[in-house]
Amino acid sequence: MKGWFPRGPQGPKAIILGLAVLVAAWASSGFYKVQPDEQGVELLFGKFVKSTEPGLHYWFPAPVGDVTTVSVTNIRQINIGAQALDDTQRRYGQAQQRPTDERQVLTADQNVVDADYSVFWRVAKAEDFLFNIRDPEATIRRAAESAMREVAGRSSLDQLMTDRKEALQAEMQNQLQALLDYYGAGVAVTGVKLLAVDPPKQVIEAFHDVNNARQDLDRQRNEANAYRNDIIPRAKGEAEKTIQDALAYKEQQVKDAEGEADRFNSVYDSYKAAGNVTRERLYLEMMQEVLGSANKVLIDPNQGGSGVVPYLPLPEIQKRSKANTNSPSNVANRGAK
Repeated sequence: MKGWFPRGPQGPKAIILGLAVLVAAWASSGFYKVQPDEQGVELLFGKFVKSTEPGLHYWFPAPVGDVTTVSVTNIRQINIGAQALDDTQRRYGQAQQRPTDERQVLTADQNVVDADYSVFWRVAKAEDFLFNIRDPEATIRRAAESAMREVAGRSSLDQLMTDRKEALQAEMQNQLQALLDYYGAGVAVTGVKLLAVDPPKQVIEAFHDVNNARQDLDRQRNEANAYRNDIIPRAKGEAEKTIQDALAYKEQQVKDAEGEADRFNSVYDSYKAAGNVTRERLYLEMMQEVLGSANKVLIDPNQGGSGVVPYLPLPEIQKRSKANTNSPSNVANRGAK
């Protein structure tokens, strides 16, 4: 060491070595590391040069160069009109008083409503996010309000509150992303969620009355449609049944008439072929039909009678005999025997 520093620490070699150590220390400060969820931005005399991916890199040390790292995977949230704390409020540690007009939007059917919604976003290009817009979060908030008013202006109140809520969220996300891309904000909108859509407090009671009236109207309309759908098919079915019954009766009468005519023609043809036989057959058939249902008593004169006897109520005797035979006392006596 004395050979290197013959004049002590104040010699020229000592000064050169000290300067070399300082230069080496300054040069080594140019190494920097980008985390997996970050993107690096390299600046040369304050001007953007390039962006770097995760890993170990080297760049000119300060004050010649500078490096800024930005998280590009962290999903951030901005609440508009909602009560939950967003990223801006968390930064200041307290809830900020928001103006009421940022929640109010005008729908296509001329209704003013208060909309609460959240915007989820992340950094897509770190250099654009850092240098193209001065206040990214305020810019995103204003752009989200503009997109919400544009989407609401093309939608009705019922669509915002009920059936098209999911589609409107996707439409608002696309509209907001297009607006931020036009600004060159370097931001990717990952989602938009409608938290609540309500009428203003001043008219909320009247709104509920109107909503209840609409629900009653829908209920009565549905009941009327259900009654119509029940009674009309039933009436059509009964009408069709009546028509079919009439056609069946018509067919039956025609067939019966044709059958009677054919039978008469058949009898007539038989009569023309054999008149005596036909007359006798018709007489026997008629007598069979008349006497078959009559209560009669036959007396054979060949059994020794004169053929004429005093009238005896034989049918009445037969009825009385049958009644006495079937009486309860006779049945009991036969059972005892």
